[in-house]
Amino acid sequence: MPNEPVVHVVDDDAAIRDSLAFLLDTANLVSRTYESAAALLAHAADLEPGCIVTDVRMPDMNGLEMVRRLSEIGIRHPVIVMTGHADVPLAIEAVRAGVKDFIEKPFDDDALLASIRSAIADQTQAAEQAGRETELRDRLASLSSRERQVLDGLVAGQANKVIAYDLEISPRTVEVYRANVMTKMQARSLSELVRMTILIQRP
Repeated sequence: MPNEPVVHVVDDDAAIRDSLAFLLDTANLVSRTYESAAALLAHAADLEPGCIVTDVRMPDMNGLEMVRRLSEIGIRHPVIVMTGHADVPLAIEAVRAGVKDFIEKPFDDDALLASIRSAIADQTQAAEQAGRETELRDRLASLSSRERQVLDGLVAGQANKVIAYDLEISPRTVEVYRANVMTKMQARSLSELVRMTILIQRP
């Protein structure tokens, strides 16, 4: 299927990579395997959407360092780290650095799959949200400067006559601009218009 999420598996142990790939295949999940953090980072520019499952302790670059590198280059895939008992403190540090979850070895297959599905759902939701925000910004950009002034007044909670007074136009003209704003922003109500505007103006 096109655009199917991919589980990117990073582990220096070939047996674990193969085992995880088999588990994911039986769960109808697409996977890619990488023998090191560097191997995954080499493909970072064209990494398919999905999530990353990585061993926390690997030679050259551990899972936590990889997460930091991915963050630095703007890769926002949810990450699940697999950890041995001795590496739990490192895994907890990874969670503080933004990792979604950590799974202790030997892990329960169902627990790992549940964590992976949750991570993929999170990324899908984030992508949909980003797409919606881009669409709303495009709608906002289509407003004339006067329509934008009326929108700012509405979001500030001002009545039509107050907006009219501030802009030195008639309340009837404000109503016309307000109707145009509602149409261009595709808002069905004033409350929806306010929510849309707050969503795209937040930091």
